[in-house]
Amino acid sequence: MTATDVPVTTARRPQAQGGPPPLAPILAYGVLMVTAVILSAASPAPSASAASVLAYDRSHHDALLVAGCLGFAAALPLAVWCATVYRRMRTGLGITAPGAVIGLVGGLLAASSLALTGLVNWTSAQTSTLGDAGVARALADLSFATGSAGFVTPLGLLLAGIAVPALIMRLLPRWLAWTGLVVAALSLVSTFALLTSALYFTFPVGRFLGLAWLIAVSVLLPANRHAVRRTTAS
Repeated sequence: MTATDVPVTTARRPQAQGGPPPLAPILAYGVLMVTAVILSAASPAPSASAASVLAYDRSHHDALLVAGCLGFAAALPLAVWCATVYRRMRTGLGITAPGAVIGLVGGLLAASSLALTGLVNWTSAQTSTLGDAGVARALADLSFATGSAGFVTPLGLLLAGIAVPALIMRLLPRWLAWTGLVVAALSLVSTFALLTSALYFTFPVGRFLGLAWLIAVSVLLPANRHAVRRTTAS
């Protein structure tokens, strides 16, 4: 056997596996979340009496069921989005700073709180037939806590975990990165809304402006370093 007869094998590098486009899961999350919020818009305030909460649960049984189902379902595409963007930031963009991990943890915590809120709302509809005002009040309080500060605060971690490295590495327009930081800060402040109703305004800020910011990130976040260099050069 001559040297030319020796088979030559070439090692193939594994091709990078791309996840789903980030825009698809974030839009699915937005539609499901906003619909659930609309269905729950008339929910009694935390200061409402137990009797009024029970009356609401009985008269809005179907709305509670649907809102609970949609709220739980919204958590799934949000978790998919977080995993997709985390992988893009770590693998495609080479971000090794803690920001990417902080964003992933915050997003998964937010998705868990959203899922819990949906399940609690569904349970409220089921237990409304028992006629126990105390149970209705307790479930309403739990739903409010998990769906307000319990959701918006970790969502702030998600926004900050993306906005900070995006600002430092110029992955996004500066105005968009700074907007994300402002919304993230207000979302984190919502932690103290559990102590005073004066901070209730932070809930819609984090929930809806945060959604708009995540949609913008889904469109503008580069897929890899080459795209970053092209954007910077232009």
